[in-house]
Amino acid sequence: MPLRRRLVSTALAAVVVASLTACGTPPWMTGRTPSATPSATSTAVAIPTPTPVPTIETIQNDLAAGSTKRNLGAGNINITVDYFSTLMMNEWTAGANKPISFSLTAALATDDDGQDIFLSRVSVTTSVQGKGGVSLPAPGALSDQASVAPGYLVKSPYSYSQTFVLPAVDAAATEVTLSFTYELLLQTTPTSSEYAKQTATDTLTIAIAP
Repeated sequence: MPLRRRLVSTALAAVVVASLTACGTPPWMTGRTPSATPSATSTAVAIPTPTPVPTIETIQNDLAAGSTKRNLGAGNINITVDYFSTLMMNEWTAGANKPISFSLTAALATDDDGQDIFLSRVSVTTSVQGKGGVSLPAPGALSDQASVAPGYLVKSPYSYSQTFVLPAVDAAATEVTLSFTYELLLQTTPTSSEYAKQTATDTLTIAIAP
């Protein structure tokens, strides 16, 4: 073989060997398998459970300020009632005797020809509630029947005053509701011995101190 051809053949062989060396050994020739690509993993995040907010029960107290005034109507008669208690509200406990005082005066709304107005009877019934409005045993009704006929004169400037004492109630009580009924007699004429009966009602809710 001429010298020039042998040199060309040797050069080509060197190029092939260099190419194989640069490419490296294929994995199937080494008996090893390529490593797997790491996969992403998800981590569960615990969500905290909300803490329950306690419910605050609001208790009505019509005597929170120590007294209250009501304007009531009974037919043509207007009635003004002032309620109060000589016992402080923080002493209105379930076991205490709880006085409720009131003063009443009346007037004619229209057509006042001088007729008198009398209170023949006043009564109070009590309902007792515990937490959540649960009904509890209640004391009996309180009343005052007029000891004079036809009744107590209550037309302004005259008035009627009374104090009822609410006895001890269930220890679980949180409030009491007092329902008042006022029975009135109105003269049909200024000189008449005949009367028209009218009735007015009112309610007070009072908180029981713990």
